[in-house]
Amino acid sequence: MSDEIAIKVEHVSKNFVLPHEKVSSIKGLFTNVAKKRHGRTIETQHALKDISFEIKKGEFFGIVGRNGSGKSTMLKILAGIYQPTSGRVQTYGKLVPFIELGVGFNPELTGRENVYLNGAMLGFSEAQVKEMYSGIVKFAELEKFMDQKLKNYSSGMQVRLAFSMATRAEADILLVDEVLAVGDADFQRKCFSYFRSLKKNNKTVVFVSHDMGAIREYCDRALLIDESEVQNIGKTSEVSREYSRLFIEQSSSEASAEQKDKDKRWGNGNAKVKNLSLNKTIFTDRDDTLRLTVKVEVFRPDSDLMTGFRIRTAAGQSLHETNTWVANKKMPELQPGETCDVVWELPNLFTDGEYTIDTYVYGEGTVVLDAWDEGIVFTVKRPDAQGFLINIPPSVTIKK
Repeated sequence: MSDEIAIKVEHVSKNFVLPHEKVSSIKGLFTNVAKKRHGRTIETQHALKDISFEIKKGEFFGIVGRNGSGKSTMLKILAGIYQPTSGRVQTYGKLVPFIELGVGFNPELTGRENVYLNGAMLGFSEAQVKEMYSGIVKFAELEKFMDQKLKNYSSGMQVRLAFSMATRAEADILLVDEVLAVGDADFQRKCFSYFRSLKKNNKTVVFVSHDMGAIREYCDRALLIDESEVQNIGKTSEVSREYSRLFIEQSSSEASAEQKDKDKRWGNGNAKVKNLSLNKTIFTDRDDTLRLTVKVEVFRPDSDLMTGFRIRTAAGQSLHETNTWVANKKMPELQPGETCDVVWELPNLFTDGEYTIDTYVYGEGTVVLDAWDEGIVFTVKRPDAQGFLINIPPSVTIKK
């Protein structure tokens, strides 16, 4: 078994006991110690419920779930930070967690000093750290800052240094928790390149992320946790579709944008999106075009009106955005109370899942007149969906 398995999780549950007792004074803090449990309210939070799965050696395994679902708790149990309330976890090989990056760093020391300090904590000798030093600094892109104190680093700089240090640890199993959420696009690409090298070297990686694109690209399989329980485990395409469906309630497929939450709108009110509608709310592979109509009403004249929209996945990832300025279409000058319809037509390149549309109206000087998040929701159902972000039907010719 241990020749094939890297991690085995058997019936793991994790509970947190949350006592509720109001203490309004310092005296109460001490007197409550002597009180019996009579009158105290104890709440048990079931963070994980009977979780079981196996990860094979050399597998890139994803764990996904909404905030509060229990996925980070699961990762901390794998790392040994938490102990399960019941069940057990077995690991076969040296495990290094890429979570809580920067633990052990001293803000009063320089970046250079922290590299040697953290290297010692990872089990490297001073000579080994000296040999790795230039590579660590180059990867983190901090050549000009290594003699500054760490407390003067931005949070992104600290994470880059910590991530660069963590990549030097020799491990059979790596646990990664949203490390790539920090840093610019270039650094994220560098991190993904590092992950590709891990995959080529047959390392076992457990990756917790909200980025379904990364999960699909790198992970061989994935686990979906919701409400503290396993909802799905298997192919990343299947798990990513289930993950996306969690974000949209069944009732959210109604076409009327006027029923949406008013708290998701802002702007000075000189113009508003009076109505937002689609030709359909459920599209299939037989529907070639989405037609989006934005009705704009003006309350104060503006000579430079612009309206646009943004399409997001159910997980919040932006897929497309455009506006009338980009399209080189000038909106008419409207008098107070007048409206105009802006109609957009889009090819149906969307894959199976739920999507939201944000819309906005800008005025002269790019002043926000009205911005409306999640103004409307639509669903795409494709039986042949593969779990990718968009569905591009290719044309192929084969010649001998």
